[in-house]
Amino acid sequence: MHGPTTVRRGWGRRLHDEADRLSTTAAGRLELLRTQELLRRHLPPPPARVLDVGGGPGTHSRWVVEDGYEVHVVDPIPRHVAQAEQAGATAEVGDARHLAAADASYDVVLLLGLLYHLPDRADRDQALAEAHRVLKPGGLLAAAAINLHKEPLRGSIAGILATQIHDGKKAFTKAYFHTGAQLLEEVTTANFANTDVYGIEGPAWSLLAATGRHTGEPLTDSPLFESALTAARMAEPYPELLSACSHILVIGHRSA
Repeated sequence: MHGPTTVRRGWGRRLHDEADRLSTTAAGRLELLRTQELLRRHLPPPPARVLDVGGGPGTHSRWVVEDGYEVHVVDPIPRHVAQAEQAGATAEVGDARHLAAADASYDVVLLLGLLYHLPDRADRDQALAEAHRVLKPGGLLAAAAINLHKEPLRGSIAGILATQIHDGKKAFTKAYFHTGAQLLEEVTTANFANTDVYGIEGPAWSLLAATGRHTGEPLTDSPLFESALTAARMAEPYPELLSACSHILVIGHRSA
């Protein structure tokens, strides 16, 4: 689910180009690199079958394919499906809540931009249930969420903290914000085991993002970027620093 302004057939609306954000902004690049680090630590050895649900134009699928995996993308936007195929994946138009894949047919399911576009708990539960269904016993789930404790939108923070939902009317798409504990609860309720939650960007991401906005510089090759990346790696073992991250990632497995 990484693309420019589109309505997503019930999956929410993107008001910015997410693929571009991950490749051109310092905070986005930090998120991408840390997501790659965490996933490469947990993915089974290639070749393995990976289902990238809500994978958009293949932002993550591209590097997963380059690592030697067989990747299939499901996304509700036909344009994204065509772009994902150009990234080296196979792809189809589909709905995360009603996957066409057969039972126990994938080694890995990625939900890297999906859950925060499903503000209703019932929809998230259904998407997680489908991920569980299509995974092989012991298969890996990786699901990302926007952290409730990030500073999302000036002037809208009180409403987001109260409802955990941003309405999408200003500066950002409609989205759901998780706490780490809540993300873990949703995944374990969906019968995933051996679950862990990781902070992605670490405690210095907001300084990196603010500096980029203030200077207008990309900062992706700057000493500040390297310091923020080092801080993210150092903070990872400390659960008390989880709330300082912009995004969080849960890793779990389908029970055998």
